[in-house]
Amino acid sequence: MSTYRTKLIQIGNSRWIRIPKALISQADLERGVEIAMEGNALIICSAKRPREGWAEQFKAIAERGDDRLLGRNDPHRMGPNRMDVVVHRFEVYSLG
Repeated sequence: MSTYRTKLIQIGNSRWIRIPKALISQADLERGVEIAMEGNALIICSAKRPREGWAEQFKAIAERGDDRLLGRNDPHRMGPNRMDVVVHRFEVYSLG
């Protein structure tokens, strides 16, 4: 865990924390933050949700008809002629 020391900046009645750009990028804070208290610690997390926007993407895929299951005769399905089969050969030797 990286630790940085910074000063609080007073603007009016509020205090601001200057967060280094490297931490903003690393923690994905560009789109906003959520702030919580845990004991005496201030927790700052990305407001972005891991699956944010998935519902809209799935709906768009269904509307385009791209949500079909790939069947046995589907040309997009991977098969032996498409080099997706890897054969492993195991041999057992007696050491005694």
